[in-house]
Amino acid sequence: MLLALDIGNTNVTLGAFRNGDLRATWRISTDAHKMPDEYSILLRSLLSLKGIAPEEIQDVVLCSVVPPLTTVFQAAAQDAFNTAPLVVGTGTRTGVRIRYDNPRDVGADRIADSVAAYRLYGGPTVVVDFGTATVFDAINAEGEYLGGAIAPGIGVAAEALYHGTAQLRRVELAPPNSAVGKNTVEALQSGLLFGHVEMVQGMVRRFQQELGGDAKAIATGGDASLIARFTPVFYAVNLDLTLIGLSLIHQANT
Repeated sequence: MLLALDIGNTNVTLGAFRNGDLRATWRISTDAHKMPDEYSILLRSLLSLKGIAPEEIQDVVLCSVVPPLTTVFQAAAQDAFNTAPLVVGTGTRTGVRIRYDNPRDVGADRIADSVAAYRLYGGPTVVVDFGTATVFDAINAEGEYLGGAIAPGIGVAAEALYHGTAQLRRVELAPPNSAVGKNTVEALQSGLLFGHVEMVQGMVRRFQQELGGDAKAIATGGDASLIARFTPVFYAVNLDLTLIGLSLIHQANT
């Protein structure tokens, strides 16, 4: 079996694949203070909870936007599964031509998303990954990665309002009864949720205009299901897109 890990700023998402099929997924909080031994124990425990023996894991692939944790998870995987993980980065064979000004600047998770989106849905494609940041990526009809846009995620925006103002409070990211909030809580919910939805719709339309009107928009990431409830702009919501991309990249390198 293959274990894929997507190490993000807020969460670490994991997926276990057997013969290319995703069999189980997990999501844990990112903790830069944990030691490799702690993550090794945690990885083995998570597998056991889904009925997967740690000894079944023969390969590990990972991407990371948290550099200090990259080496931590490399050591944890080596300890837990006695295998050196494939770390997706510069020089990794992905099958995607990157047309960014500096290809080294593109996060490995964005490339994994692009690989999976093109394989599953074809091109042109717009991938919107809802995480700590809301990230837009453009893939053309030939499967080339063209670039994208990065905006604050809805959770980051909510925290910025809370910490940057004297009287605004934390609110649940839930839809209010109407866009016109009748109290401060509803006003915050409307601005945060509906405002984010409108931003996403507008950005997707701009990307589609540049890529061609038939470009499919694919949503992924932790807040994808929440945002997709309030807009018809998405062709599909695939919460496992990054993990699937990592699996495909691993296949291309073995």
